[in-house]
Amino acid sequence: MEPSTYPELHYQPKQGKLKIFFGYAAGVGKTYAMLKAAHRAKQQGFDVVVGYIERHTRPDTLALVEGLEQISNKLIDYKGITLKEFDLDEALARHPQILLVDELAHSNAPGCRHAKRYQDVEELLRSGIDVYTTVNVQHLESLHDLVDSITQVAVSERIPDSVFDSADQVELVDIEPDDLIARLQSGKVYQHQQAARALTHFFTKDNLIALREIALRRTADRLSRKAQQSGNKTAAKAGEHILICLSGAPSNAKVIRTAARMSEAFHSGFTALFVETSETKELTGNSLKRLRDNIRLAEQLGAQITTVYGEDPAEQIAEYAKRSGITKIVLGRTNHRAGTFFKNKTLIDKLTDMAGDIDIYIIPDSQPLYKKKFSLFRQQAPVFRWKDFLKTLTGTAAATLISLAFYTLGFREANIIIVYLLGVLLTAIWTRGRLYGALASLFSVFAFNFFSQNPALHLS
Repeated sequence: MEPSTYPELHYQPKQGKLKIFFGYAAGVGKTYAMLKAAHRAKQQGFDVVVGYIERHTRPDTLALVEGLEQISNKLIDYKGITLKEFDLDEALARHPQILLVDELAHSNAPGCRHAKRYQDVEELLRSGIDVYTTVNVQHLESLHDLVDSITQVAVSERIPDSVFDSADQVELVDIEPDDLIARLQSGKVYQHQQAARALTHFFTKDNLIALREIALRRTADRLSRKAQQSGNKTAAKAGEHILICLSGAPSNAKVIRTAARMSEAFHSGFTALFVETSETKELTGNSLKRLRDNIRLAEQLGAQITTVYGEDPAEQIAEYAKRSGITKIVLGRTNHRAGTFFKNKTLIDKLTDMAGDIDIYIIPDSQPLYKKKFSLFRQQAPVFRWKDFLKTLTGTAAATLISLAFYTLGFREANIIIVYLLGVLLTAIWTRGRLYGALASLFSVFAFNFFSQNPALHLS
């Protein structure tokens, strides 16, 4: 009989899930919360085993260990001292559904298979065992320098951020700093002599407040990244993505810097959007130079530069923001005064109407209001637009109809001329460029001569 040509199949255990109970300092209740969760899981029928618990002589915590199966510690003789370590081999042989392994950042004693406890946990997960564990914010590698600068205490036991970020679940265990200090003073965290030293060094109120803020922010960052990686647009809004609009306005540089600081504070995405219109194509002089300088500034501050095209900036900004998951739009105040007689909606007003639930921030600025310089003899290449041409025809036709009515009622020619002048004025206001005002004037002269002169319907 010929040997089988089929490849040998190897059973690959399902990857276990990691749940981290995360806190900003020792004593906030991470181990206690982990043990409570273990009892709930046991009541639900899961096979739960305690692999290692750091006891710290805390009565409330020790009481919760009762009723849970425990794996004996591995005894290691090191420099004449007997150390108790987590027994990885015993845990793998027992292979429960859920295993509790306290103090994820712990460094193992020489003689253990792995140098770090998080490496033990990684092996447990590969074998298909779900793990509950604990870690404090100061043990994350990326936060080491920050925590050191705040507390003046160098933390040697650390874990890679990738271990924390790849966890299936992180439960933040949080209490007020005043409550933690009260627990220390009452001896519930450390023995009284050790607690007294801790309260004057690491556990000062200012340190605890700062560490708590870092822990809260780090947890939020992780949730944001998870949501973005999963493509969950609704959940991703827990994170932030900030949008600013590039322009040649003097105040735009301050808007860019403010948005960059917000992006840093929120650990968010940062996009600088340039809406190219027919007007921006005509920028020259200082306005063009400022625009180029602002684009370079945004790039230097980490913004992603994006360009969209259209004639209505508010519409383009709102559409891009909704499509790209923007959560905050940062704008400078309007840099020109509204007209005296025709008060059109500003960009901010339009965006407020169009942007839906996107937050809009208006940045005040000390720059003086500026207006575009008007030059009567400035050369400007005419741009033909069908939309504006139709407005010109419509305005002339409306003026002609009114003039015919006036003519029928016996009004003098001066009144009819005023109607046509008003039509030319409104056309010049409603259209862009001088071309259409000139066309409206020509059409009005033709219509006046054709319809309002004797004999009617003849050119004079």
